[in-house]
Amino acid sequence: MTTLVLDGGLATRLEELGADLSDELWSARLLLEEPGLIRRAHADYFAAGADVATTAGYQATLPGFARRGLDAERAERLIRLSVELAGQARDEAGRGLVAASVGPYGAYLANGAEYTGDYDLDEDGLYTWHLPRWEILADAGADLLACETIPSYPEARALARLLARTPEVKAWVSFSCRDGERLNDGTPISEAAALFGGNPQVVAVGANCTAPRHIPGLISCLSGGLPVVVYPNSGETWDAAGRRWLGLADPVEFGRAAREWQRAGASLIGGCCRTTPEHIKQIRAHLT
Repeated sequence: MTTLVLDGGLATRLEELGADLSDELWSARLLLEEPGLIRRAHADYFAAGADVATTAGYQATLPGFARRGLDAERAERLIRLSVELAGQARDEAGRGLVAASVGPYGAYLANGAEYTGDYDLDEDGLYTWHLPRWEILADAGADLLACETIPSYPEARALARLLARTPEVKAWVSFSCRDGERLNDGTPISEAAALFGGNPQVVAVGANCTAPRHIPGLISCLSGGLPVVVYPNSGETWDAAGRRWLGLADPVEFGRAAREWQRAGASLIGGCCRTTPEHIKQIRAHLT
């Protein structure tokens, strides 16, 4: 299978371009205030060598926009806009795919629950919560859905049910993981991935928003099944007391690591938080 290069951290690039994302809507706030900047960030990633633009829909949800005072009609327009902006950048680049981001319930909570899976909803509640946005995105014109940063087994089961409801939809499913074997709620990634095994709608399963050091182990756990998607964070850690990022985030080293992930079996490779167009350039340069 040909390796696809994904984009990097959309919010990271938006901040580099001067956006203030200190808001619970995060990058989705710019759908309201500065959509042109989102399109530019997508264009920058295509120019860097990405094959796929993942939309600014991670925290774009009907209840999230309602909390901001928007009615359902306007919220739906903004969710569709996230796909349109990525599509415009793709068309300008003359190539590529659009993956509509389906962020986890934890992103709406805006309390870090996507890194723990500590939710106040069960599987049925998660299915009901995801359904309205899922139906919008299934009809928004994206090439596929990117179910990403999923931290829990019940949420994975809810997503499997949503896929069954919309048999025309293609998707990848990417988990946030605590180590080289387990989701953030402790479920073995092999068990969560098995929910999607043999499903022709699912183009890949894997991990994102996870430390790069865990990626080789996770790929090993997923070998022999569906194609593997990986797009980890830069490898830096956040010092909350000092309000700064610590650690090395060298794009060249990230590119070298991507080559090893490819050799280990990953076929969709990109970056998540704190990765930039330069990281994507290095991934493209290092893949065979």
